[in-house]
Amino acid sequence: VCVCVSIYTYTLHSYDGDILLKGDEIVFEWFAFSSSKDQLPLTLDNLDQFEHEVSTSVQNMITATYCVMCLCSATPSQKYGMRGGRGEVVSSFGAVQGPRWTGKGQSSVRVEMLEGGENSLISSYKYMFQRLRDVRDVLTEKIEELGEELRSRFNIEEFSAVSLPVQDSITVLGQVCCDSNGKLNAQSVLLETGQEQGGRQVPVDLSELKEFSLFPGQVVVMEGMNPSGETFVATKLYEGIPLPFHCPPEVKQEMDEVSEPVMVVMACGPYTPSESLTYDPLIDLITIINKDRPDVCILLGPFVDSKHEQIEKNQVTETFETIFKRCVDSIVEGTKGSGCRLVFVPSQRDVHHHYIYPQPPFNLSNLSKDDSARVTLASDPCTLLISNVTFGLTSTDILFHMGAEEISSGTGTERFTRIMKHMLTQRSYYPLYPPAEEVNMDYDKFQQFSQMNLTPDILIVPSELRYFIKDVIGCVCVNPGRLTKGQVGGTYGRLLIQPNPVLVEGKRVSPCIAGQVVKI
Repeated sequence: VCVCVSIYTYTLHSYDGDILLKGDEIVFEWFAFSSSKDQLPLTLDNLDQFEHEVSTSVQNMITATYCVMCLCSATPSQKYGMRGGRGEVVSSFGAVQGPRWTGKGQSSVRVEMLEGGENSLISSYKYMFQRLRDVRDVLTEKIEELGEELRSRFNIEEFSAVSLPVQDSITVLGQVCCDSNGKLNAQSVLLETGQEQGGRQVPVDLSELKEFSLFPGQVVVMEGMNPSGETFVATKLYEGIPLPFHCPPEVKQEMDEVSEPVMVVMACGPYTPSESLTYDPLIDLITIINKDRPDVCILLGPFVDSKHEQIEKNQVTETFETIFKRCVDSIVEGTKGSGCRLVFVPSQRDVHHHYIYPQPPFNLSNLSKDDSARVTLASDPCTLLISNVTFGLTSTDILFHMGAEEISSGTGTERFTRIMKHMLTQRSYYPLYPPAEEVNMDYDKFQQFSQMNLTPDILIVPSELRYFIKDVIGCVCVNPGRLTKGQVGGTYGRLLIQPNPVLVEGKRVSPCIAGQVVKI
């Protein structure tokens, strides 16, 4: 108590003499520091360690602020600066023990691509060379693979040709598509079969189905009749099947064997307000990282947004690559004191990067050896393994794209849950076909790198649509929103995960202990 009273009137200075923290702020920082170290006792040695870590953290934050503010000489956003509700939790999942969210800044936490080598997209590639025949082959293979899984699961003897006139009930396999260039509706549904079933398109009558949820590109199995050979009247729709979860050999058997939780923060660009190229929201996020010390921070693009007003109007005086480099340098330098691992995921809205899906990772050749050790460069989409917990990531707004196309009736579930379930049961990070106009799809690479090889424990799908965090058939799905929404502040997400899968009485327990979406 005496020491705390003494430092209450003390100030912490930077190396050049500037005041970094006042006394009352130091006391609050000590309690946070002590709590993160399992209630560290108040001794002179521990105070020395505390002063060193806090000084380094604040100094790094100042360095990051300086670097970010140098990105462009722009006027700060007044609307962003006047925002309300900072730190407000707007969506939550599970429960957290204790008064606040903190990690340990464990740079030792293992972050890696789930599939390495030839099975992961690790570099740029040549695109715009695909033929229509190749696209058709990819789509046909998708229909046949999912169809075989459904046939085996539901003990279906064989699939019939959808266009063959028959008076009896038959089971057919195909892909949902629309009979025109307009939006799909209940009267415009076609079923396109694979080559083994004739490769024909037949209109589908949905009036006999009690419930359905369909979108273009969806692979389905239906029962029904086609007396005339012109229209298939569907009477039953088979649900898709999700893949199993990742299960490494070192699965924990009991809850009391588990280790300390890992904290993961995630944010999605843009990192600037729409009317200014000052990165104030990014500065605020770096401050939060240094304060809460997450173990892993996942940052999804766009970092230099092609939809920004000044970029669209060509009002930028520097190259996009220069702006991006300064932005990344600010993040890396500004979070050194926190010790957290960083994951960078590109976006097709990143104006300086490859405009293609799937999208190769950034190339940050200027990083030092120490910085490279705590930075992971991921593709869009990708599956990461963080302390044996699988994270599915995509920065492409599949929620918005599928939400504009999906039709449903009688399901009793809300739209976001249906879309997430479609992604998991169609086993794809982008199951929509044809894709949205803004998605430049390469179907050769899509087949290799955009399919799910398992059901992720956590699926992160940032979107323009409303944020959420929810459990969908055992997978915790998170839309953390965007860090800025136009001229005002947006949201970011944070999770507490239990390293290594846990079995209780032989059953899998979700590794996601709790999650929140928070206003910046």
